[in-house]
Amino acid sequence: MFNKPLVVYQDKEEVVLWMNTVGPYHNRQETYKYFSLPFCVGSKKSISHYHETLGEALQGVELEFSGLDIKFKDDVMPGTYCEIDLDKEKRDAFVYAIKNHYWYQMYIDDLPIWGIVGEADENGEDYYLWTYKKLEIGFNGNRIVDVNLTSEGKVKLVPNTKIQMSYSVKWKKSDVKFEDRFDKYLDPSFFQHRIHWFSIFNSFMMVIFLVGLVSMILMRTLRKDYARYSKEEEMDDMDRDLGDEYGWKQVHGDVFRPSSHPLIFSSLIGSGCQIFAVSLIVIIVAMIEDLYTERGSMLSTAIFVYAATSPVNGYFGGSLYARQGGRRWIKQMFIGAFLIPAMVCGTAFFINFIAIYYHASRAIPFGTMVAVCCICFFVILPLNLVGTILGRNLSGQPNFPCRVNAVPRPIPEKKWFMEPAVIVCLGGILPFGSIFIEMYFIFTSFWAYKIYYVYGFMMLVLVILCIVTVCVTIVCTYFLLNAEDYRWQWTSFLSAASTAIYVYMYSFYYYFFKTKMYGLFQTSFYFGYMAVFSTALGIMCGAIGYMGTSAFVRKIYTNVKID
Repeated sequence: MFNKPLVVYQDKEEVVLWMNTVGPYHNRQETYKYFSLPFCVGSKKSISHYHETLGEALQGVELEFSGLDIKFKDDVMPGTYCEIDLDKEKRDAFVYAIKNHYWYQMYIDDLPIWGIVGEADENGEDYYLWTYKKLEIGFNGNRIVDVNLTSEGKVKLVPNTKIQMSYSVKWKKSDVKFEDRFDKYLDPSFFQHRIHWFSIFNSFMMVIFLVGLVSMILMRTLRKDYARYSKEEEMDDMDRDLGDEYGWKQVHGDVFRPSSHPLIFSSLIGSGCQIFAVSLIVIIVAMIEDLYTERGSMLSTAIFVYAATSPVNGYFGGSLYARQGGRRWIKQMFIGAFLIPAMVCGTAFFINFIAIYYHASRAIPFGTMVAVCCICFFVILPLNLVGTILGRNLSGQPNFPCRVNAVPRPIPEKKWFMEPAVIVCLGGILPFGSIFIEMYFIFTSFWAYKIYYVYGFMMLVLVILCIVTVCVTIVCTYFLLNAEDYRWQWTSFLSAASTAIYVYMYSFYYYFFKTKMYGLFQTSFYFGYMAVFSTALGIMCGAIGYMGTSAFVRKIYTNVKID
């Protein structure tokens, strides 16, 4: 990577202090270039602009050279590095920043440092700028392992005066190992709090209870069903006609009928399987590698893994569409390939207009947009095509255990709580209940200033979510089929996907009661990307629910004798 700071330094070698962004403390995503405020630049000649990775560009990283002369193990005594000629316009800019609690971020050797722009007096009449940056840099051997910034030199902002900006650098030996230098940014007291452990234990107990309940109910009721059906087999035709036939066996001729709108349905299932694969792989990578130590690495990894797992989408979506008798497989492949990218890019495009209006650093550059489009067309689409062809050829044959009747069976009247719409609304409550504590920790790490590092917890929660989702959808589907309603495909998908509605509703609670965000940009950014996150989570849960239910339905109809 061009101009990336070296990890190993020689004595007196140049150490670059990069200025990143500045913005309001309560709006983490509303950031601007550091020099958008009228700060002055150090006297040292600028070196060429840092070249970001794709992840950094998407996250609004804007590294610019500070102009401060810093050399490895070379102390710098307090001294002026530049002067601000404070006219009324510049004073107003600083006053606005101080009123809105602006703070800035800098980097030395990839280690982040934060400082506050200034402060107001108790009456809110006079405003003061911090003018002295006191840097303490810890080194272990020939590597930088620790950086601390102290802001001093409080100067009152008076128009038409000159303000001198100064700095000093103190180097000190440190025992911190280079591998552990990011540990001070983590917050074990928050992430490994007893509530976190308790929530995992609670969810785990719920899983055991649910699996036990599902197994017991289904084993007992299915055994009774099988006994009843086999008894009916032994009756002669006259007795059978007089008998009271009911239950899921009655819909055997319709249960494997293709779902309504198979093209959209199979595209959603394929996309959900891909999101699950991406989640699983990214969490495993994050558990092995400390992705939080590099700017934008989590996003870059997610984009790369998403592109690489495109055959998963094509395989599951294409094979399901073929089994449902779909003819327009190329159209299905295109919809499956671009469903998630179109949703993410559409939201990003909308928020980008607001970011450009605000002149925020989050505005995605045109070159980055082109790069993302190229990934979609030249990586995701061809890999999806490969997956679709494999899926259609390897598992595209409709090998159902029951014949599908030519004429659909009429669906009888049933109680209101057995209607698919009610089942869909209630289906997402338990899966949401198993993850909502983890949602708080994930939201806080993304929307506040915590670094999420407990990916073992996240993996456990993903496993728990899958088990709960499958159990709930199987029970929902069993009740639906018992009411002789064979529209189980969409019901199983949507009852699991309704988890997304509860997550999005929780995001409203989090916004109003757990954060102090304000302004059009931050609000649209928050609700826009929370909608994307919730929808992606819903599609993933829906696909997991459908896959589990599909295996269950196939199993029960394989084990029953049908004429």
